[in-house]
Amino acid sequence: MDALGQALGRSLRNGAVVYLRGQLGAGKTTLVRGVLKGLGFEGRVRSPTYTLVEGYEIGGYRLYHLDLYRIRGPEEMEYLGARDLDDGDLWVFVEWPDHGEGRLPEPDLVLNFELREPGRLIRAEPRSGRGEDLTQAWLARMRTNLGVEGEPKSAEL
Repeated sequence: MDALGQALGRSLRNGAVVYLRGQLGAGKTTLVRGVLKGLGFEGRVRSPTYTLVEGYEIGGYRLYHLDLYRIRGPEEMEYLGARDLDDGDLWVFVEWPDHGEGRLPEPDLVLNFELREPGRLIRAEPRSGRGEDLTQAWLARMRTNLGVEGEPKSAEL
């Protein structure tokens, strides 16, 4: 999961909103740790499970990682400052986005995590042109890392 995250981090160019969906323990936070590593972040990466949001500065950009599992209403989303996340230059990764009750910016990309023996399956669903570009860049980077020739054909990882 770390390597997938690093490849995704190295594929980020402009800001993007990425929703992370999947059961507990599916690898959502681990993927974001990899993204930060891929962006060159060298500090400590904390899980936002209890803080709800963690922010990072990387090379003049800002990345926010939200875990909305414990959110129980729209007023809590207002407290988090969800309106401020709708900035095209931010990288925003949101775990449990359904708990945001329509208070979040629309996603550019939705990643659906499934536990599958012996590992995990991630389905990438681009929801905007930016999300499509990010998905294609990510797939191409992973294929290059694996030494696979040709154009990426699927957004299922």
